[in-house]
Amino acid sequence: MWSEQLSKYFRQLTVPEVPPQYEVMNPYGDPETMSIVDRFLQGYMHDDRKRVLLFGINPGRFGSGITGISFTDPVRLQSSLGIDHDFELRPELSSAFIYEVIEAFGGPKQFYQHFFISAVYPLGFLHEGKNINYYELKDWKEYMLEPIVNEINEHMKWPVCTDVAVCIGKGENYKFLKALNKENGWFDRIEVLPHPRWILQYRRKEKDVHLDAYLRLLSALQN
Repeated sequence: MWSEQLSKYFRQLTVPEVPPQYEVMNPYGDPETMSIVDRFLQGYMHDDRKRVLLFGINPGRFGSGITGISFTDPVRLQSSLGIDHDFELRPELSSAFIYEVIEAFGGPKQFYQHFFISAVYPLGFLHEGKNINYYELKDWKEYMLEPIVNEINEHMKWPVCTDVAVCIGKGENYKFLKALNKENGWFDRIEVLPHPRWILQYRRKEKDVHLDAYLRLLSALQN
């Protein structure tokens, strides 16, 4: 069952060894966060349905770096998922867009019946107190390639759809995930969508166009 497998998975995550100038965020080591995650899993993932995986990059400090739920900031955790908590109600750009997509799709119950949002790497990174993507770490492949492959292999033990996965982020994240998938054969194909932060920072006037693109692809992939 998704809820049981994911709860166990998040609890066993270990922090990778990275150069000293970086910090690793592991929200799942916090009992309060894991309590929130378990409530989410019991409410939205308590079944064995096959789901399509969506892969973000890695958690950010104002979103899943706090809540433990991908692209879910404390605001959306309460207002969209109905989960009360004691986190500061600070919004996060990417979460705002993703939950606009989720609401347009039919709401969280409908969305999470068909999809699970994960990340190419499930823990987040900080450099000088700010978010940094896994592929921006210095010489990252030397110490992150094996952990990333190991974590995606763990994903494949869940009841996932193997004909397709979706990459969130058209740049380095897609390039890397597509190459890894070609080497490991996890999915028949990788679809790609632009990253919400890129949309809202650089293409905000075109937000509705990108929202429609998300909805068209997700509607075509729901099983």
